[in-house]
Amino acid sequence: LCSFLIFRMENGQMTDLLYTEKDLVTSLKDYIRAEESKLEQVKTWAQKLDVLSATATQDPEGFLGHPVNAFKLMKRLNTEWGELESLVLKDMSDGFISNLTIQRQHFPNDDDQTGAAKALMRLQDTYRLDTQTISTGELPVYNSLDLDPMTVEDCFELGKIAYSDADYYHTELWMEQALKQLDGGEESTVDMVTILDYLSYSIYQQGELERALDYTKRLLKLDSAHQRANGNLKYFEYQLAKQKKVEAEEGLKEKEEREREKREVSEKKGRPADYLPERRKYEQLCRGEGIKMTPRRQSRMFCRYSDNNRHPLYVLGPVKQEDEWDRPRIIRYHDILSNSEIEKVKELAKPRLRRATVHDPQTGKLTTAHYRVSKSAWLTAYEDPVVDKINQRIEDITGLNVKTAEELQVANYGVGGQYEPHFDFGRKDEPDAFKELGTGNRIATWLIYMSDVPSGGATVFTDVGAAVWPKKGSAVFWYNLFASGEGDYSTRHAACPVLVGNKWVSNKWIHERGQEFRRRCTLDESD
Repeated sequence: LCSFLIFRMENGQMTDLLYTEKDLVTSLKDYIRAEESKLEQVKTWAQKLDVLSATATQDPEGFLGHPVNAFKLMKRLNTEWGELESLVLKDMSDGFISNLTIQRQHFPNDDDQTGAAKALMRLQDTYRLDTQTISTGELPVYNSLDLDPMTVEDCFELGKIAYSDADYYHTELWMEQALKQLDGGEESTVDMVTILDYLSYSIYQQGELERALDYTKRLLKLDSAHQRANGNLKYFEYQLAKQKKVEAEEGLKEKEEREREKREVSEKKGRPADYLPERRKYEQLCRGEGIKMTPRRQSRMFCRYSDNNRHPLYVLGPVKQEDEWDRPRIIRYHDILSNSEIEKVKELAKPRLRRATVHDPQTGKLTTAHYRVSKSAWLTAYEDPVVDKINQRIEDITGLNVKTAEELQVANYGVGGQYEPHFDFGRKDEPDAFKELGTGNRIATWLIYMSDVPSGGATVFTDVGAAVWPKKGSAVFWYNLFASGEGDYSTRHAACPVLVGNKWVSNKWIHERGQEFRRRCTLDESD
């Protein structure tokens, strides 16, 4: 799947940045008040001297004939003008600049800003949002009263970031939105000529000569001396004339072939060069356009109370179990974590959240990857009783040994955060995937949703067309390996980008070692 730049800030950090900005605004207002007070003192002094000097200059000799007036003139020039000079030169910005310098170390950098822009464009593609919807903030289930709409400058910046990545499709979309807002009367520091320059070139790069020429002509009406636009005008006109000449000489077969090529280019517009069919399916599932089960299959899906073969803890208080999918079998357990447990897990994880990692199949070690956009932390059972209780609960419900499982991983996906299609288990061509752990392959996955997500954020299984939506406090469970030990390739799954909200999950990857008598091996993969 397509590589994406990372939106590296998790939601907790973004919240901290909001409060940082609020503190800076308070500091800025203090500075403004201090400057206004200083200017008021200078103004009062100037007004007083204006009246005095106007009176004195009407009869200078008479005025200075009074000894008090003579004394006060000496005093003012010797002392008071010096005090005024000191007041004017006094820098009232020290407090604000000091606070700004301290807070700047927590500011996002260029990579963070680029990552945020990429996240927006990723959401735009996945959920088929037009630029107007994003710019005005009219997203599903979002209170638009809280929105700070995008300005011409914001749209222009997104277009520039796409342009610097040679992504001419998104350059065109966002430069057109910037132009639309300018045409609508919005004031901006970005001039129309610059926008039209980017727009015409990005359209040309996508093979649309006539539209590129139209925008170039519009640019030259505003700035007839624009050197690059004048050069482009001649080149576009030459290429267009050449193209029309070829078309005029074409036979019927060649025309049909050219029309077919045009349709193919139009269909592929906006897709990255490495676009795969799975990406299309993944995005469809994220939008809720998944495969619908037949009524017959649906009739075999149930909700039930489960005591896990009369486990002592669940005989009187069984867990609520719901079938999410049949092949592979995906089960959701409801009300697995309480709100207090969720808050405790988040409290433990927040200070340690780092860029999420994946197992490198070549080295067997954990490493970061462009296709996983989230922050994660690992929690051990001994650091808090809540973590130990959660691990034990997983063992009691699944019947699997969690002593050889990986530590509880807590992950936070902010807006745009995702994990592209992947397998949890190590495949045959990855023999060293979990060698370092020494506990065999990942036999099963237990995924806990620790927040509701207003829009987006589903877990989708691209091979079978299943989509599981986050529900706070619930957990989903599936086996990654057949009872034979072979990998179940139908478990390939992904975490969809979060469109609105904030997604917290925790994972427990259970390994083969220790399950010998809990899930016995068989050569029958259907068992």
